[in-house]
Amino acid sequence: MYYAIKVVISAALIVLISEISKKSNIMAGILASVPLVSFIAIIWMFLETKDVQNIQEFSKSIFWLVLPSLSFFALFPVMLKYNINFWLSFIVSAAVMSGLYYLTTMLLKKFGA
Repeated sequence: MYYAIKVVISAALIVLISEISKKSNIMAGILASVPLVSFIAIIWMFLETKDVQNIQEFSKSIFWLVLPSLSFFALFPVMLKYNINFWLSFIVSAAVMSGLYYLTTMLLKKFGA
């Protein structure tokens, strides 16, 4: 039952943001930019494990891994602005982001961050 509640709350946030975007891109953008998924995951982790050390490591990982995700949000709108096909823009932006995720995780492993 607990798992079902977690799924419903998480899905509801996605639907809420999608519906708000129909009326206000700014409000939807604000909600989407707030790390709601991270907040919820941290709360679930704490409620389930009370392992503050694990949560600290998880939070640190989120910090470093937000950086490559920003590449998607920088590249995607630029490609759309130049009338590049939506799906091509999406795929290229996601591929660049994925490559940067890979690079970032390799650097984190190498430097022990």
